[in-house]
Parts: sequence; structure tokens; C-alpha cells
Amino acid sequence: MTSINNTVVVGLQWGDEGKGKIVDLLAANARHVVRFQGGNNAGHTLVVDGETVILHLIPSGILQPDTTCIIGNGVVVDPEVLVREMNQLEQRGHTITPDSLVLSSDAHLVLPIHRTLDGLREQALGGAKIGTTKKGIGPAYEDKVARRGIRAGALLDLARFRRHIQGTLHEKHRIFTEWYDAPGATDDELVEWATPLAERLKPFIRDGVDALHDAIDAHESILFEGAQGTYLDVDHGTYPFVTSSNTVAGNAAAGTGVGPKDLHNIVGIAKAYATRVGSGPFPTQLNGDEEEALRSKGGEFGATTGRPRSCGWFDAPMVRHACRLNSVTHLVLTKLDILSGLESLRIGIGHEPVVGGDRFEGSPVYETVPGWSEDISSCRSWDELPANAKAYVERIETLVGVQAGLISVGPGREQVIPRDELFETHPFDM
Repeated sequence: MTSINNTVVVGLQWGDEGKGKIVDLLAANARHVVRFQGGNNAGHTLVVDGETVILHLIPSGILQPDTTCIIGNGVVVDPEVLVREMNQLEQRGHTITPDSLVLSSDAHLVLPIHRTLDGLREQALGGAKIGTTKKGIGPAYEDKVARRGIRAGALLDLARFRRHIQGTLHEKHRIFTEWYDAPGATDDELVEWATPLAERLKPFIRDGVDALHDAIDAHESILFEGAQGTYLDVDHGTYPFVTSSNTVAGNAAAGTGVGPKDLHNIVGIAKAYATRVGSGPFPTQLNGDEEEALRSKGGEFGATTGRPRSCGWFDAPMVRHACRLNSVTHLVLTKLDILSGLESLRIGIGHEPVVGGDRFEGSPVYETVPGWSEDISSCRSWDELPANAKAYVERIETLVGVQAGLISVGPGREQVIPRDELFETHPFDM
């Protein structure tokens, strides 16, 4: 029996590293693609045959034929957003069936009251706001941990759904009216909201754990897709400016019900520079015209929010630490092409220590390396890259401690340079 390797894909920075494209490429040889955490507060952008597709909840493998996409139990799902995304894909000519998409019955739901609470809290925080997307992700995870969350399986029986929302609805009503002087909500309103969504989603809701273990028993490959990035992890990120879930590779097991022994390859994605959206520390951030030029050239605007991303130099110690946290076996470096045309580049190689401060709170220490002027977007092999581009990648590899097994030099599915056996066995013939 041929050995099947299951692969986890995670971000090594603050998200937006280009995971969607890499998952789409790897999904060509994966029978199942499963999302294991987060919600629609993250977006994965794919460019296929010149068409840009932005996905928020449905795994990126949905564009691959004969691939089953599973939204795992660790995801919080806004059913309204999921239905809208399904409809948009179908309008583009992509068929969505229960054979191509599974919603785990144990995934928790994001309700309108979660979105409302998220927005009220951010508004009240003013200048001290966290910078959430106000999509209700944090409040939904709070209800999950507090054991008053509503799971997708409740949509199969709306009478059960009504019973389950009573506890959380009572609490939210008091918070809205007494704390924020805002209108409350009723169970009738929530059931009315849920009714058409439940009808649309019922055929897709089933046990995600059984589906994945059936795949393992059949020796079918599984690709695990994370959202956001390591430094938005609620435990390991730049707390409190983090998301509400564990974004590291270890959560691929808890968020899907697949045990750690069945996670074989850990692919970590990092940009050739660094970006982040929202509030929080960013040691290597650029300023002024230099940042704006990089943002403009890289198209650095949030796929979900449209907000401009803060941009800066590659921070090697942070990516090295992320590789350790995730047990990265394969590094992917994206957007190397965006750095073309710069006379020199800086790489963060350390941080000035801060007594009592967080790990990466201090000012960065830089190393300057020469840039390159050539357009590398058409390069398809390592040897085609300019000498200085290769030297830049090699320096990052040395500082991070993992070889760049795949280099992305453009947004298109075909704009990649494979350098590792894992990726070379996926020829990506387009």
C-alpha cells in the first residue's frame, strides 16, 4: 500500500502570507482539504486562470476537482456568510455538493448577537481597541468555552436550536441593554434568521471526525488548512493583539479530531517581507513613503476587511521561533517578486532586550543585503533567479533554520519555484 502523507499548512507571521494559493496548489494531490480553526475573519485569495477568488470559510481546495473540503469542529461558522460564499462560487460555475463540502456538526456557530457584541466592544474601547474584524469571532469562541455555544448540528432541528439559544440570548440581552444601551434580541428573531440558512445547509452537515478517519482508513491524503498566522495565536502570539483561537499546527489535531500521529508534513508560509493588519506590535515595520511603496507594490490590503496592511522587513527571529512552535518541516517563501527593484534590503536578525518585556518587544537589529533589479515573476527554477535574490533566500534559510522548499514569485497558481521533494512531487501542471 502506497504511503500517504498528510500535510498541515500554517502561517508563520501575522497572517496574509499567501496560504490560500499554496493550499490550492497542494490540494491538486490531496483527496481532502480541511479547515481547522478561525472563522470568516480571515480571507484566502486565489488567482486561477486570471480569476481572483476570495474564500473566508470554505477551504481553498474547493476549486480542485474531486476534492472534498471539510470545515472542522475547531472553526466558528457564520452560516449566513457560508451560504453567501457557496452561492457566489456556484454563480461562478463551481458546483457545491455534499460530496465536495462537509460542515462538521460540532463546529460552533457565529450568530448575529455575536457580531453585535463584537462591534459594541470595539466601539467602547476607542483608542485601545484590539482591531478585530467585528465579525463576532471572539464572542462565538467565548460562548464555546463557556459551554453555552450553539453548534452546527442544531440547525438540523430548529426546535432544538431555539432551546439551545435561550441561555446565551438571555445573557447577551442584558449586556446589550444594560451595558451598552443597545437594542436586545429575541429567540423569534434568531430562529427567523436561521430558518432559510438551515434549509440550505442541512445536506452538508455531518460528522467531520468520521469523514476524516474514513479517509485515513482508505489511505487518502488530507491537507489541513490554517487561518491567520502564528503571531495571532491566542497562546503564542503578540497578546492581547491576537485572534481567539490557536493558529499553530498543533491545533490541526484538536480542530479536526485527527490525532497527531496522522500529521506528517508541516508547511510554514512566510512572506519575503512582513505585514500585519490591525493593532499590536510590529518590530520591523517601515514608515512613511517606504512603507507605502511596499504596500502599493504588494497590494497589501486585507482580503476580508480591505484595510491597508502595515508593512516591514523580514523578521528572522520571529519566523525562526514560529518554525519551532509549529515543528515546520517545509518552508514556503512568498512574494519574493515584490522586492525586485530595491537597491538594498534589510533583514531583522535580532531584537534589543527589554527588561520585563515580551519576547520580541525590543527594537530590531538589522543586517543589510544587496537587492536586485530583475523582474523574477517569470522564473520557474532556482537557477533562473538573480544571484542577489538567491543570496537573500539563502540568508533567510540560514537565519530561520529551514530550507525554502517552494518560492512564490507572483499571484498565479503557476508562478512558483519548487526546490523540495514534497513540492516536486506536485508538478502543478496547469
